[in-house]
Amino acid sequence: MKQIGLLSDTHGFIDERLFTFFENCDEIWHAGDIGNIATAGILGGFKTLKAVHGNIDGYEVRLQYKSMIRFTCEDVDVLMTHIGGYPGHYDFVVNEILKDKAPKLFISGHSHILKVMYDKHFNLLHINPGAAGNSGFHKVKTAVRFVIDGSEIKNMEIWESPRG
Repeated sequence: MKQIGLLSDTHGFIDERLFTFFENCDEIWHAGDIGNIATAGILGGFKTLKAVHGNIDGYEVRLQYKSMIRFTCEDVDVLMTHIGGYPGHYDFVVNEILKDKAPKLFISGHSHILKVMYDKHFNLLHINPGAAGNSGFHKVKTAVRFVIDGSEIKNMEIWESPRG
């Protein structure tokens, strides 16, 4: 069993309250637009970090983190990218991957809009944790934590904080 902390779109800013929210997590997953390598270092120094780079990330972040990763956590096949879309509106590249072999959990960021949706067509759970940073149009910062226990994804909780 693993507890996962999931965030995206920090844009170089980490709200200190996230450390309390992620305190009991085993890993933190970042779905892109980290902002800078120092932010990744802070998160990675706190917990094991799995991350992808986003469209605003510079050279150092892109050297360290790929644009898309696929991995297994417990018995759950996970695909994570920054710009991926959501059920019924996937990015072209993501859609082709899903048609070939869909994961059980698909994670993307970019939109700054928190979404947790089940995709019946591809039989997967899609999570976009919204935006945890202060940059962007969102009015509320968000992040997610959940448990992966064998093949189950459960106990999902949302963190919210006013932006600014």
